[in-house]
Amino acid sequence: MTERRLSPLDKLLARADNALRTLTPGTIQAERAPAHASAEPDAPEAGSLPTDKRRHVLGLMRINHTGEVCAQALYQGQASTASLPHVRHAMEEAAREEEDHLAWCEERIQELGGVPSKLNPLFYAMSYAVGATAGLVGDRWSLGFVSETENQVVKHLEAHLFQVPESDLRTRAILEQMKSDELKHAVTAKDAGGADLPPPVRHAMTLMSKVMTFTTYRI
Repeated sequence: MTERRLSPLDKLLARADNALRTLTPGTIQAERAPAHASAEPDAPEAGSLPTDKRRHVLGLMRINHTGEVCAQALYQGQASTASLPHVRHAMEEAAREEEDHLAWCEERIQELGGVPSKLNPLFYAMSYAVGATAGLVGDRWSLGFVSETENQVVKHLEAHLFQVPESDLRTRAILEQMKSDELKHAVTAKDAGGADLPPPVRHAMTLMSKVMTFTTYRI
């Protein structure tokens, strides 16, 4: 009921506020901790990792942080154009859950002595446009896009877990919890009626993901 009373300007300001909060370090606080984090009080500090491994983990977490920036933009874009209220609400709820991931990644990047990617504003804008377009095409395709996106994210997280040292329990706890959450989002979107995307679309998404990972690891 509250949402129906929002004017177009109110909605525009809400989207702008989300973008600013997403792109401004320190503004989003996690509402929960990764499932296994509290059980790992002796997890090594960033300084205990060898320099080369610390630098590599930092690059991986920068990629994951930008991925969460993109997720926020995608969900907000889709919510802005979704036709069915329950689909729009599902997108907004998923975006709220992804905020924990954003905060975890940002905090870990700081602990490792780094900063988020400078390309985040660009990727946010691109992802918002893609999300809004997916919403315009239709809710079945929008949900299918969410499912495919989350499945690809799960594969990235599995690859990153393989590269993170076993001794880096804190990073591993974050990635494991993110993987669990993303898989849940993929299944939820599929069960809600998400359509299977055509192979060319999936390939284009994979290519875009490769561009993002290559650049944000370094910049």
